[in-house]
Amino acid sequence: MTDLSIKEIPLGDPDLREFVEVPWRIYRGDPYWTPPLRADLLGNKLLGLVGLLTPEHPYHRNAEVTHFLARRGSELVGSISAAINHRFNEYHRTRIGFFGFFETVEDFEVAQALLDAARDWVKQRGMVMMRGPGQYSNATHERQGVLIMGFEHPPTVELTHNPPYYGPFLERYGFHKAKDYHAYELEVQTPVDPRLERLAERARARRNIETRMANMKAFHEEVRLLVRIYNEAWAQNWGFLPLTNEEADALAESLRPVLDPPLLRFATVKGEPAAVFGALPDLYVPLRPRWRWPHDTDLMRLARVLLQRRHIPRMRLMFFGVRPAFRRTGVDAVIFLEAKKYAIARGYQWCETSMLLEDNDLILKVSEHMGGRHYKTWRIYEMEL
Repeated sequence: MTDLSIKEIPLGDPDLREFVEVPWRIYRGDPYWTPPLRADLLGNKLLGLVGLLTPEHPYHRNAEVTHFLARRGSELVGSISAAINHRFNEYHRTRIGFFGFFETVEDFEVAQALLDAARDWVKQRGMVMMRGPGQYSNATHERQGVLIMGFEHPPTVELTHNPPYYGPFLERYGFHKAKDYHAYELEVQTPVDPRLERLAERARARRNIETRMANMKAFHEEVRLLVRIYNEAWAQNWGFLPLTNEEADALAESLRPVLDPPLLRFATVKGEPAAVFGALPDLYVPLRPRWRWPHDTDLMRLARVLLQRRHIPRMRLMFFGVRPAFRRTGVDAVIFLEAKKYAIARGYQWCETSMLLEDNDLILKVSEHMGGRHYKTWRIYEMEL
């Protein structure tokens, strides 16, 4: 086939609006695919959101990025970004270029042309490896990965969904697996294990453990505390990059309207911050596209979120971290038990724990012990240049 064209779109270009619309064309009618608000990408002053695809977003203070749009004639058929995250490369002492926002119709010629464009761009800038997909890169806290298992299930908040042919296309191009992330699902309303009750009570008494829910009146201070614990607890994980206060603020502001404060909990041991537990109602339930105008505008989708946020039966456990000095103290049992009791009383029915590194045996075993079932896997790919 001919008349395929690839156009580069730099950061700040008005054509990024078309870039954001590509997946809406590709997934038309898909009952599972769920994107973030367009404002999360393009920004919206009225909503107070700084879009990831705008120069003002904190990501771009330490990164170079560009974007490519694929067309066949006048039809939008694919997209990709290319990025060099300087902070990531300096932290890990690497020269990795990233690709992200990867979307394509089921046509390998389109995928190949997009990947060629991203590969050439990062290679020209001295990178020796390309990794992805992500938005824009593959630091632990970013939206990322190609779904390779669990296509029959919708994504939960902040996670990705794609057609089954994405993985084979990347492998055909020459990419190989870098790392897999798993998701487990579990039923919330199962009774609390009496053994967990006893373990938590012993730990609480012996270690002087106290917990509390997030104080929404001091939201920014709570975000700073979360960042402090996160950056210590995840420091040894594959793909980790310290989260900056500015990045955390941008993410927190986008999720703030749907936070259920008792599901964001902090624990202290003898008064010292020790652990954080963060779960969110699955706002992708009300955000799921309706595939008709005006129901898929940001305004209508956000209205559904605000109307349904206290009645969403699904939740996602996004982060559960314990600072290294406080591991094996039982603080994790205490904070989990309190969150579970609240979720039961609140009426939540279902929970997903994700994204869990495939080689994090401890957390995988904990998920299974909680009654979880492995039901999804995402893959990060890479190739030498």
